[in-house]
Amino acid sequence: MDDSAVVAADREPAYVALSRSGELARRAQSAVARMRACDLCARYCRVDRMAGMQGVVCRTGKYAVVSSYGPHHGEEDCLSGWAGSGTIFFSWCNLRCDFCQNWQISWRGDGSMATPERLSAIMLEMQRAGCHNINFVTPSHVVAQILEALTIAVPAGLRLPLVYNTSGFDSPEALALLDGVIDIYMPDMKYGDSETARRFSHVREYVTVNRAAVTEMHRQVGDLEIDRDGLARRGLLVRHLVMPGGFADTEAIAQFLSEEISPDTYLNVMGQYRPAHRAWTHPEIARRPTAGEYAAALDVCRQHGLNRLDERAAFFRLGW
Repeated sequence: MDDSAVVAADREPAYVALSRSGELARRAQSAVARMRACDLCARYCRVDRMAGMQGVVCRTGKYAVVSSYGPHHGEEDCLSGWAGSGTIFFSWCNLRCDFCQNWQISWRGDGSMATPERLSAIMLEMQRAGCHNINFVTPSHVVAQILEALTIAVPAGLRLPLVYNTSGFDSPEALALLDGVIDIYMPDMKYGDSETARRFSHVREYVTVNRAAVTEMHRQVGDLEIDRDGLARRGLLVRHLVMPGGFADTEAIAQFLSEEISPDTYLNVMGQYRPAHRAWTHPEIARRPTAGEYAAALDVCRQHGLNRLDERAAFFRLGW
């Protein structure tokens, strides 16, 4: 690894300084206030979640719902390391992907309500367990709840890097509140065409919103930095799921990342797609991607100058 890409493992996360200055508490208060006409994801449903109403799509009110949490060893190696990524799986989602593999969580909302105090305790518990980071999975609709919990966890000693593991349909209002709080942004770039996104994920203007979000994330944290132990410390890590039939439009995404973000973007081109949930209602995506389709997606990324590709073997991703 180039020494210029190696960073100190003991660097204090930026959110600690925000906590000491009182800015973290101000961000949390601002986020809670925004839930009264919620614009904390790009759905902009404007409901009053503090008055007991639920988001129109996310179905979440004042408190977050947590499906599960714990050390996770199935993330990228630079996140999982040897002790696991401290994942918190939030229930519900602001997308409605017909092929969702975790539909019991994202569509049905299986899980338990968690107060800010409970979320804080979960983060500190995973730090004590030795996890390398705190990984917020599907967090777009619970930004306020995360910030509230951090105002409790950071003074109590939380010092792990924070990972924002998102489907990528995030509002600029939410991302502004997270500036200096999140260490590692990990957005999906699901589609290169908004009509395809509307068809399979029931969302409008996905590409416009997604690209604006990824641009802002990169502005905040830059390219992914990895320490001498191989662990991610700060930066942008993009995930792109290869779909059968080329419906994800990998080339459009690779061109955008290379030309508009950075050719040094760390990219995980994933081959785990399988027809789950309601994918069978779309015959064109009711199959796994072929080895050739996956290889072609990797090739097009390299052709656009993206060489920081996740190094795990293709057969592992595809389950061969």
